[in-house]
Amino acid sequence: MTAGFATPLNPAPQEAQAKADDGGKKVLTVAVAQSVDSLSPFLAQRLLSTSIHRLTYEYLTNYDAKDNKAVPGFAKKWESSEDKLTWTYTIRGDSKWSDGKQATAEDAAWTFNKVMSKEGTATANSNFVTNFRKVTAPSPTKLVIELKKPQATMAALDVPIVPKHVWEKVDDISKFNNDKDFPVVGNGPFTLTDYKVDQYVRLKANKDFWRGSPKFDELVFKTYKDQDAAVSALRKGEVSFVAGQPALTPAQAESLKNEDNIKVNEGPGRRFFALATNPGAKTLDGKKFGDGHPALLDKKVRQALFLSVDREALVDKVFQGHAVEGAGYIPPRFSEYAWKPSAEQELKYDPKKAAQLLDEAGYKENSSGKRVGKDGKPLDFRILCHATDPNDKAVGKYLKEWWGELGIGLKVNCLDDVSVPWYAGEYDLAFDGWSVNPDPDFVLGIHTCAALPKKAKESAATDNFICDKKYDDLYDKQLAEYDQGKRADIVKQMESWLYDSGYMNVLAYPNAVEAYRTDQIKSITTMPTAAGNIYGQDGYWSWWSAVPADGKSSSKDGSSTGVIIGIAAAAVVLVGGGVLFALRRRSTAEDRE
Repeated sequence: MTAGFATPLNPAPQEAQAKADDGGKKVLTVAVAQSVDSLSPFLAQRLLSTSIHRLTYEYLTNYDAKDNKAVPGFAKKWESSEDKLTWTYTIRGDSKWSDGKQATAEDAAWTFNKVMSKEGTATANSNFVTNFRKVTAPSPTKLVIELKKPQATMAALDVPIVPKHVWEKVDDISKFNNDKDFPVVGNGPFTLTDYKVDQYVRLKANKDFWRGSPKFDELVFKTYKDQDAAVSALRKGEVSFVAGQPALTPAQAESLKNEDNIKVNEGPGRRFFALATNPGAKTLDGKKFGDGHPALLDKKVRQALFLSVDREALVDKVFQGHAVEGAGYIPPRFSEYAWKPSAEQELKYDPKKAAQLLDEAGYKENSSGKRVGKDGKPLDFRILCHATDPNDKAVGKYLKEWWGELGIGLKVNCLDDVSVPWYAGEYDLAFDGWSVNPDPDFVLGIHTCAALPKKAKESAATDNFICDKKYDDLYDKQLAEYDQGKRADIVKQMESWLYDSGYMNVLAYPNAVEAYRTDQIKSITTMPTAAGNIYGQDGYWSWWSAVPADGKSSSKDGSSTGVIIGIAAAAVVLVGGGVLFALRRRSTAEDRE
């Protein structure tokens, strides 16, 4: 992308480039730190990928940007039987696929049945259909879903509906990334027209979208592995919006506050930043694999590690106050489900108690101050770290220091892509994080036994291989509970279990911090509209509604121009069912939605 207007650093060439490249097109380019894991709605888990699917495919329902309540999407309305076991959706008749064919209930039925088949199609969305008994399309505008038992998330099935006439021709969906033939047939506000690995994803406005065409002609997501480079591009006018995943650092945000035509936006985040422990990787049928440290199978060891983490110091020194100290699994932004441990239950920073637990677990200090097991081997752990996330690296240094004082060794293994060792179960701990929806079902479901992979090292819905009957029973109970107050109580019991187990240690809830050029973007919708953010929404409101400022744009991509918008933080999602990415999902911890 090339800059679309003159700047003091690079005047005439950028202005000329804009005229030559965009040919009058209004192009909005989003600078992101993340790469695409898959462009298949059946496989994608990273926030970037699922955000693209939200833009290119319709879902049965969407979420109102104002209050996160379910609103019509591919379905105009929906209703349930008295026993809540049969749900009927009226599919709109004014939605067409980008190849001109009518989009119908048959496409939705085929999509859900394909996910239910679990023929390599359940990686991304299996939790939504596990309770489905049967899905049919009696007519082009009528979809019927029959359930095994009541399910509280039926107005929040965040599953992209794909065109049957295209996808039924795919031989093996488990190996199909949907990234070779363009344009990709869809029915969302944008159509996917081009993709280059680790470079960019290009979308074109769908002029026939039933809700109305986007204001920008094209939308480009450009990958920036270095967030400082993205911030520099914002200053030069080469990008219009920067946030990234992770969000802007405090230093970056502060440096931008006094810049002309740049606005820094900060609000409570919907993500959590956590340490995940490998409980012992295994398949759905119980076959063990991976090489997680056996010491972490001991709850006392897991809790000792977390007792020696000073969350308050991390919020102060790493996030510099732009975060809230971690506790329960659900961020405080979602007050209905947010949970905190009691004073007696809290694993508060207490190195002495941590040392005591390690002694009790049989890992005592030797003459050199090193913790060793009964076999005489030193207690050394590995932690997976995302190379593109400065918070991972900074927290890793503190953990190395704190755990070192206990006599524990730590190797911080920072990789561009942590998915390979993660799926293989070849790690001890990992920096973890998800963008949580107002309905927490998805992020709860990734810790159930049903989310485990069918085969060793295979991608699956599981987060970190947790499988426990008590937790599963609570999950099933909350899913069937329609009384919101009662359901929230059950969800909090699940959070309490996760906390006590030591498998998930939430360190902080980072604020969403992003910045954009007001001379390039006239207006753009946040979600929620009050104190919300822009990137990673469960809806498509930000990019669909974005209005370019008159006369100015930016671009800096060999194959695209116009306004460059760099983004990255998580935005708010909505009611029911949620997930990531869509987002939901797993960037293998990197930036799942």
